[in-house]
Amino acid sequence: MSTDISFILCSDGSHTLYNPELNETYHSKHGAIQESIYVYIEKGLLLFKGLVKVTVLEIGFGTGLNALLTWNKAEELNLKIEYHTLEPFPLSKEITDQLNYPLLMEEPASAERFKRMHDAAWEERIELSEYFTFYKYKSTLEGKTLPVDTFNVCYFDAFAPNRQAEVWAEDNFKKIFSSLKEGSILTTYCAQAAFRRTLKAVGFEVESLKGPLYKKEMTWGRKSNPK
Repeated sequence: MSTDISFILCSDGSHTLYNPELNETYHSKHGAIQESIYVYIEKGLLLFKGLVKVTVLEIGFGTGLNALLTWNKAEELNLKIEYHTLEPFPLSKEITDQLNYPLLMEEPASAERFKRMHDAAWEERIELSEYFTFYKYKSTLEGKTLPVDTFNVCYFDAFAPNRQAEVWAEDNFKKIFSSLKEGSILTTYCAQAAFRRTLKAVGFEVESLKGPLYKKEMTWGRKSNPK
């Protein structure tokens, strides 16, 4: 993975990162925070806020923005969350220390939480608070064995299919499908038709939703309850 990553200031004042090797940004240039809140918190996590505990699988830890938003929401709702995230190419501390997400959030503990997540050891269970337990794996999805019938929601936040086609392979979605509990959701910014066909092929019920910001659509894949 390229080390020549540069910062871009989004329309909402938050940072995204540009990876020249993939010619791709980590988040929407229209607003990194707004996009993540809409796709992963509002259309993912909050569907399960009535549970005693929510178990999250994130594909693409990246900047750590989705994880920070989830931890903040866990504390706000007194909701126990177990968060598992995969990232084969971690960003350097030099980069993550400059990301401005905590400064733009109303929660004053955001800066400390953001640092603790990025400083957390890999491949370990870490209880970051009463409400947020964290697992961070330095692994590709292809190389990771996932537990079966475990997760309530999957945040699929990998780079786009035309940038990292291997991550969007059907076998990976079979693996995710098996790892989800019945009634669980995969939520992602991607609205590509071929991707939706892949989700349907492995057993997901697929729904197109209104997209965040200037994006027309996004996608849900639901592992339906047995009839």
